[in-house]
Amino acid sequence: MILPYQQIHKGLMWQVTISIIFSCLCHSVSGQIHYSIKEEIRKDSVIANIADDLGLDINQLSSRKLRIVSRAAEKYFLVNMDTGNLYVKDRIDRETLCLGAAPCHLSFDAVVENPLNVFSVNIEIQDINDNSPAFFPDVFSVETIELTSAGTRFALQTAEDPDIGSNSVQTYKLSDNQYFTLSEDRNPDGSTFLELVLEKPLDRETQGHHELILTALDGGKPVRLGTALIRIIVTDANDNFPIFTQSVYKVSVNENTPINTTIITVNATDKDEGMNGQITYSFSKTSGNVHRSGIFSLHPVTGEMKTHSRLDFELTHNYELSVQAKDGGGLVAHCKVLIEVIDENDNAPEISLTSLSSPIPEDSTPGTIIALIKVNDQDFGINGEVDCKLLEERAFSLISSSASYFKLVTVGSLDREKVSTYNITILATDRGSPPLSSRKSIILEISDVNDNSPVFHKSTYIAYVQENNLPGASIFSIQAIDLDTGDNAKIIYSISNVDADLPVTAYLSINIETGVLYAQRSFDYEQQNEFLIQVSARDNGSPQLSSNKTLTIRIVDQNDSAPKILYPSLENDGSTMFEMVPFASEPGSLITKVVAVDADSGHNALLSYTFLSVSESPYFTISQHNGEIRTSRIFQEKDPLNQKVLVIVKDNGHPCLSSSITINLVIANNFQQVSPKFQNKLTDEDHHSNLQLYLVIGLAVISLLFIITVLSVIISKYKKSKPLPMFGTLS
Repeated sequence: MILPYQQIHKGLMWQVTISIIFSCLCHSVSGQIHYSIKEEIRKDSVIANIADDLGLDINQLSSRKLRIVSRAAEKYFLVNMDTGNLYVKDRIDRETLCLGAAPCHLSFDAVVENPLNVFSVNIEIQDINDNSPAFFPDVFSVETIELTSAGTRFALQTAEDPDIGSNSVQTYKLSDNQYFTLSEDRNPDGSTFLELVLEKPLDRETQGHHELILTALDGGKPVRLGTALIRIIVTDANDNFPIFTQSVYKVSVNENTPINTTIITVNATDKDEGMNGQITYSFSKTSGNVHRSGIFSLHPVTGEMKTHSRLDFELTHNYELSVQAKDGGGLVAHCKVLIEVIDENDNAPEISLTSLSSPIPEDSTPGTIIALIKVNDQDFGINGEVDCKLLEERAFSLISSSASYFKLVTVGSLDREKVSTYNITILATDRGSPPLSSRKSIILEISDVNDNSPVFHKSTYIAYVQENNLPGASIFSIQAIDLDTGDNAKIIYSISNVDADLPVTAYLSINIETGVLYAQRSFDYEQQNEFLIQVSARDNGSPQLSSNKTLTIRIVDQNDSAPKILYPSLENDGSTMFEMVPFASEPGSLITKVVAVDADSGHNALLSYTFLSVSESPYFTISQHNGEIRTSRIFQEKDPLNQKVLVIVKDNGHPCLSSSITINLVIANNFQQVSPKFQNKLTDEDHHSNLQLYLVIGLAVISLLFIITVLSVIISKYKKSKPLPMFGTLS
């Protein structure tokens, strides 16, 4: 929406004077338009509707091509072809445009075509109080000897204010003091002439230094002001200042220059003589010298400047020192000393670890980022350029991410079971001469994944267990190892049948944690002499891995079976029926054979046959190995017809077990020859045999009672003791 010209005119900070209005009303006659605006007016502000003021139809502005012609004015003004308004295009600073001249005008030509006409437009820029008075310099130093008489005047520099009229400097004030007053006069050209007037004599011994504040005030609203410091130094009568040979001294110094090295000598001269010509050098008391003067020392007499502490290019590249030369009369001259510090390669690269991922899984893919490393060198130029590499680590690589960052990544597969911890050493070397380097070690832990099955120590396992073992006793230990760690290496053992017909869990159990096998019952070699079982070792990882081994348990025979005589068959009294021996038998004739067997095996089953006493049977011999009984000589008539031999059958075990049999041998060609004698003797022998039987039975009963008592004591003690842990079979 375009506001009427009158509303725009009221909303802006500009004024059109009566003369301007008159000019606008008469533009068709004079061809000139005059506007007046204040400087610093806001951008895009409307100055006036120039189309109305020129008497142009707004609808014809585009066709008549209204435009501003002026290099200077085109930067600051703009005509809207739709409304005919004249706008402020850019910031207008009167002091920049007119440099303090008054009045300040910007003029341009407004050109239209069809028909062609040119109008002169003059815009007056009015001043506002946007600048404060300022003194250049803002510190005045006035030196006077203490014998200066009252009424002496010292010219002072006036303040400058770019504003004009009442906005410029109007008056000055001097801070209260008892020695000086301010004199303010006007020159014929209208400028102000300032003087400092000494009201009473100075006394250097009473006060050798005075400081006054000079204030300049303008006439703007609000009032702006500026100040200057006037320093009055009271000296003895000394009319020549020291003069340095150079106003600026320049020198370049290596940063590793030893302490107390002379780097430059300043020199000043004074035309005065005596004390007034005696020069003393010192650092000026400036803010810049406060922290720099401790780095350098200055000889007060020779002007020789030396390093007082170590220079460091990385802290400060350049030093600017103010040096003063003061004569004996108190006059001072100043110079500057510019010191350039030259860099040397005195800083090794610094390696810092920005981030680190540790531990990493052993199944990490190549290219996995482990760490981000930052390398920095405080030196300058080529001394600060750094190269970085790894020492003796083929599993990893450094990849440059930027000028100072490197990524540590994996380049191959990892195996925690081979290497669980890596000590990665990073070497950073700068390109200085000589090059400096630094190292940093990174400890990288590799975390385990379940990639190893349990492994048994042996390819085959055979366990030997003696029969008649105690139930619950440990009989074997089988171990597997898992190269993983933690739960991945925790092994659980179980056993299962190889032979489906033999329930192994009825005979054996295993400790699931230790792999120790226990007998569930006592083994009997004569019933089962070998077991085949499958032992399974399963880890606790995810997924679980396992391996199996077959364990052969062989029962070792013990000599627990006495020989059993099969022939001749025994009677109830332990003797055999009689055997007939022909009286005419030749020596070595086979009479009979004792046949025995032993349920044990091996050496325990090797049998030997002997007579109880060889002297008791001088007529017969027995083979130790096969039990054959043969005649040893020819029988005679006087020899007894009835012979008894006691045959002992022994095995080869430890302890040795035996069985015996009594064989009745009758020497006769036929049974009728010895029937009466044999019958009588047999009756007497039966009487003695019955007596012996009673004695044997009594001894057996006593022995049985003794054995029962011993077993009762053993069983009671066994029950009181802590039972061994029994583990069932794990499937």
